[in-house]
Amino acid sequence: MKILVPVKRVVDYNVKVRVKGDGTGVDIANVKMSMNPFDEIAIEEAVRLKEAGIATEIIAVSAGVAGCQETLRTAMAIGADRGILIETDIELQPLAVAKLLKAVCEKEQPQLVLCGKQAIDDDANQTGQMLAALMGWPQATFASKVIIAGGMATVTREVDGGLETIEIALPAVVSADLRLNEPRYATLPNIMKAKKKPLDVISPATLDVDVTPRLKTLKVAEPAKRSAGVKVANVADLVARLKNEAKVI
Repeated sequence: MKILVPVKRVVDYNVKVRVKGDGTGVDIANVKMSMNPFDEIAIEEAVRLKEAGIATEIIAVSAGVAGCQETLRTAMAIGADRGILIETDIELQPLAVAKLLKAVCEKEQPQLVLCGKQAIDDDANQTGQMLAALMGWPQATFASKVIIAGGMATVTREVDGGLETIEIALPAVVSADLRLNEPRYATLPNIMKAKKKPLDVISPATLDVDVTPRLKTLKVAEPAKRSAGVKVANVADLVARLKNEAKVI
């Protein structure tokens, strides 16, 4: 079984994000970038399926600037067999990424697309669902457990009311949630081996996909600063402040 794992290059989750002075976006100059944490979980799950003898090949795919090659090398150090970079400087939105992945899926013919449920930069949580719709494949989102057997995937999903277990036929799209697994650290020998693994660089034009942005960001702003708290003498004082100052009652 061939598994395709999309990975995204994002601002590292340990970095405090700063907004540009003109409000046009997030400042990423000289900022540490890394693989989206949910995509790391997806790569780890794919590697575990390969170690269990279920998967035969893992392909990591990324779309974006040339720096995404580093993200793909990280994926290959964890255990992916090869990488594909769809290189472009255009801002990629979920629908465009889904169309690019559809083109790659049609070429590579994977039996499973295992992706992170969302990226921590835009928190869109849309790409996996859009890809499944474009491919006409079944999907299982927010997966906390995945079992592959007999051409079927049994997936335990995290939903608002608790857990839901569904069974879907392959090929399919599964998006990984936080509790699916704990990603391993890439060892130095594997990092060195990853440098020799094949990495193909193509363009959206090669895949005949139009990635022109459909949405326009009008303004990016930091959350409003919270005012300092105050101590009240008694309940009556609290109620008075809530009524007269905060005006919430």
